[in-house]
Amino acid sequence: MSNNLDVSLFPTTREIYENEFNNILSGIAYCYKRLLKDGQVVPPNNENRIRDVLLINYLKNRVIKEKANLNEFRFDREIQEDATKGRVDIRVITKNDFENDDAYYIIECKRLDNKNLTGTSGLNAEYIKEGIMRFVNVQYSSYYEINGMIGFIIEKMKINKNISNLNNLMKTKITQANVKKQMTRLKEIKKFRYSYFSKHRTKAGNTIRLCHLMLDFSKNLECGS
Repeated sequence: MSNNLDVSLFPTTREIYENEFNNILSGIAYCYKRLLKDGQVVPPNNENRIRDVLLINYLKNRVIKEKANLNEFRFDREIQEDATKGRVDIRVITKNDFENDDAYYIIECKRLDNKNLTGTSGLNAEYIKEGIMRFVNVQYSSYYEINGMIGFIIEKMKINKNISNLNNLMKTKITQANVKKQMTRLKEIKKFRYSYFSKHRTKAGNTIRLCHLMLDFSKNLECGS
């Protein structure tokens, strides 16, 4: 009998990180659904305050984290990176890497509305220029070569159609995004349909994977904000 192991049956390091990050995204999606169910309101004109509602009330809530299967992760906000010039919206550290200062995931948050969806000056363009490009230009580090973005949707829109708008912008007008794979449905997040991933070549020559969650807050906005 041969004792040789079929290494193809074992996940690669990249697959391990992708699976771990998918679990994080699934937990965030759970928290988002819980936020909607709770009737929590958010301010439409301040992405940091929207982030804080999600982060402080849910991702840092011990009881909710347990229900979202996020207990093994720590979520920090507005962290200045040591190795780059970036100041990240959300840093996610796993319990296995608490002692490794360089090992964490990054999630960048941006608002999206339904104005100027195909132009170079609207919030769609900002999602790319001030979001995706921060990873491409290595303004944010990428220890695991996988990170995420959250789109805070503050006006009613057809989300899947807007993904096409974002892809087209990167293909035709903001080509510096160095797309290797356009934003495509992330099927591993089974209970949340508006999840996507894309791949990009960084300025350093690496290929990174970015996952995107589109969270619709258009019905949960504070009045007068």
